[in-house]
Amino acid sequence: MKKIYFTHCSATKDLSLKLSNKFVTPDKLYTAIPTQRFMKRCKENKVKWAIFSDKYGIWFNNTKNLWYEKDPNTITEQEFNILLDDFNSKLKEFDEIYFYHNPGRFHQLYKELLDKTILRNKIKFITHLNEITETTI
Repeated sequence: MKKIYFTHCSATKDLSLKLSNKFVTPDKLYTAIPTQRFMKRCKENKVKWAIFSDKYGIWFNNTKNLWYEKDPNTITEQEFNILLDDFNSKLKEFDEIYFYHNPGRFHQLYKELLDKTILRNKIKFITHLNEITETTI
């Protein structure tokens, strides 16, 4: 059974990378405490994980990208469709997809994405870091 954990991106990023043109993994870019805690927990439990980026779509932990600024409120319909296709394509191989999120900060973009994905029946919502384990039930 192949599974993956993902969470959404954060606006808080390492500003030293902004003008560097340096490609980095998501754990180097995102500095928001909840996002850092998510990534740390995934690493400690040796699980596959990714970040859903408003610019790059599903961003796997070992992939490198450039610093970016993209407000989820500015996503166009065309950009949304590209993000949706990326989500479906990159996560289709997984049997279980766990979305770690804070229900109080659940952006409409993520709700729409998760409603429209062809993978919606594989997605389980989790809200606590202790739910990230190698043997999640």
